[in-house]
Amino acid sequence: MNVCDVVTEEMIRDMAREARGGIHRIFLHWTGGHYGVNETAYHLCIDRDGTVYMNCKSFLSYKPHTYRRNSGAIGIALLCGYDAHCWTPAGRDASLVDVAYESDRLVRPDCAAIDYGEEPPTQKQIDALAKIVALLCHELWLPLDEDTVMTHCEIAFIDGYGPGDGDPDMRWDLWFLPEPATLQGELYPGGMLLRAKAQYYLDTKEKDE
Repeated sequence: MNVCDVVTEEMIRDMAREARGGIHRIFLHWTGGHYGVNETAYHLCIDRDGTVYMNCKSFLSYKPHTYRRNSGAIGIALLCGYDAHCWTPAGRDASLVDVAYESDRLVRPDCAAIDYGEEPPTQKQIDALAKIVALLCHELWLPLDEDTVMTHCEIAFIDGYGPGDGDPDMRWDLWFLPEPATLQGELYPGGMLLRAKAQYYLDTKEKDE
């Protein structure tokens, strides 16, 4: 297999089994770039139509995807987010904010606002990411929880460079995501949404085995 190959579920499963015991966390990102532009800083990238690209020959390969957290970790990114912006509510700890709206909607002062730009995360990307997380957790024998599967924004809050922290290299990857079930432009906390979707796929998989 060559780096940047389009990969199948079976290929991901085989590579995960080979890396079992050496991977302890999975970090979820977006590239902040364009659809269709693969980024080799991540083990896997997912395009707007759900196509998955592999940027390594082993999940144990070192990739510089998450500041100070790359050893023993897999980085997966959605190819999207170019020119996206976020705004934190005044006077609130952004890490405690659990409601956000797309910026063209009426936003309460205690909520975050998100502008995804012209290349937002697609539902196909979000679903593909959740399915991959479920597959990896199953084959790596990792628990699927907030300690092992985190968005870049979630770990950035912990390490002091998330929204509102004042760091010039602030990261907010997947802080909030669109969910069809929500109404009027309300967004859902990204880590919670992705873990819940992945848990659904994991439960379904385990019932079928």
